Amino acid sequence: MTAKMLMTLFGGLGLFLYGMTIMSDGLKNIAGDRMKRLLEILTNNRLMGILVGTIVTAIIQSSSATTVMVVGFVNAGLMNLLQATGVIMGANIGTTITAQLIAFKITDYATLAIGLGTILYLFAKKNKTKQIGGVILGFGILFIGMNFMSDSMKPLRDYEGFKTILISFSKNPFLGVLAGFVLTAIIQSSSASIGLLQALAISGAFNNVSNPLQLIVPILMGQNIGTCVTSMLSSIGASISAKRASFIHLLFNVIGTIVFLMILWIGRWIFKGDTPIFNFIVSISGTTTLNGQVVADISRQIANFHTLFNISNTIILLPFGKFLVRIAEKVLAGEEKEDLGGLKFLDERILENPAIAVGQVVKETVRMGRIALENMNRALQAFFTGNEKLIEEVFEKEKIINQLNRDITHYLIKLSNSNLSEKDEIRTTNLYHTLSDIERIGDHSENLAELAQYKIEHNLSFSNIAFDELKGMVKKINNMISDVITSLETDDIDLAKTIYEKEDEVDKLEENYRAEHIQRLNRQLCHPSSGVIFLDVLSNLERIADHATNISKTVLDLKEV
Repeated sequence: MTAKMLMTLFGGLGLFLYGMTIMSDGLKNIAGDRMKRLLEILTNNRLMGILVGTIVTAIIQSSSATTVMVVGFVNAGLMNLLQATGVIMGANIGTTITAQLIAFKITDYATLAIGLGTILYLFAKKNKTKQIGGVILGFGILFIGMNFMSDSMKPLRDYEGFKTILISFSKNPFLGVLAGFVLTAIIQSSSASIGLLQALAISGAFNNVSNPLQLIVPILMGQNIGTCVTSMLSSIGASISAKRASFIHLLFNVIGTIVFLMILWIGRWIFKGDTPIFNFIVSISGTTTLNGQVVADISRQIANFHTLFNISNTIILLPFGKFLVRIAEKVLAGEEKEDLGGLKFLDERILENPAIAVGQVVKETVRMGRIALENMNRALQAFFTGNEKLIEEVFEKEKIINQLNRDITHYLIKLSNSNLSEKDEIRTTNLYHTLSDIERIGDHSENLAELAQYKIEHNLSFSNIAFDELKGMVKKINNMISDVITSLETDDIDLAKTIYEKEDEVDKLEENYRAEHIQRLNRQLCHPSSGVIFLDVLSNLERIADHATNISKTVLDLKEV
């Protein structure tokens, strides 16, 4: 290859990848909420998982990206391994859409797509229209890249050395598998590496080779295995379940490759080189015109075999989904270690799909809120019973709440830089405030634990009336926080509205109890030190109710969208 050929090929590949990224981002934004709902209805039904994996991959145009997200979902507890297996199978089917689009060879309309997409993206006022423009623009750039790649490889048609390499691949299919694997592992995209193979076919490089599918098919299979490298790398540092998910992806593609190579080898032996599968692919792929001559449409053959292989592989291995999970569990043995202080539902891989990532942040925030509620009750229990062990637990859990606040906020910052819908932008902004309010509830719980500690150290006593008053107020605040957390989790606007009434009740109780306690102090029915502590407890409880009301406001903001 000359330097000019290499530069043109490299530039074309860059445009292809860039176009695919722009198109993928636009499609993800347009379908974000729908993709989220798809994953929410996901069950142990592997057929549903395959459907979800196919649709999601068709949208984002990359099985590697889907599988990386699946690793993130498993790591974040969004799906289990059996569900992940179905989605991975579907991802392999969905990724064939790109090759089918390329096979249409609509490069003549690429410049029109770029022009139309640019106009929509730059001048449209509605965000959705801009996103549609981005998809069209990315589509055009992708095909311009394909055009550059195919043009750069046209000289290979007459290069004898290249023909010799192709013949060696046809004689030794394992060389083809290795070549496809290495190419995809380097590019980190099976869609791009298969696109490169199709560009080679469009250039006419395979037309001087007899039975080109014999050398192309092993390369395609190697590319399917090579795409696993991305998910394997992404699972480094993830949970044991996430590592198993990426291993299942590798296992699925390796087993499929072995099975298909055996079927093809047996077919060639039985039919003396005239493989029925190849004949079928050639018959349905039709012809095309190259340099004024009608020739076999090898680019379409590549796309059709890629689709046939992945659908057949899924059908063959679908009944063995549980078996694949068991193999992964045997190979990667070990137990999950639950870390209360660590993030449970968040994973940076999920940022690939911002709509789903926002939902996961809500889950993590809800989890933090429930930990804060438990800690408040722990502190109050310590105050009522004088249990010093509970006080120490409050201080330890407060550290966890603070760490969660920092980690979730850090994740939110990254998420804020993604392309979000209007509703998710509002939700993301409000989540910052919600985290702050939950963290403040944690701080007030720590204050209550310190008051309990002071009560124990100074042997302070309280009347039954004082304790009953506090317990009545605590019950209302417990219901208030539980309801506001539920409204945050479910976007329940009506439930969020009720928090205002409950806050008014708490404010009235705080005012009445404060006045009554001051009267008890005046009549010397209560020790002054106990009285000060009682009023401090009232003040902290009232402020906790205020923060719960602030959280309800962030939920009510969504009703305007």
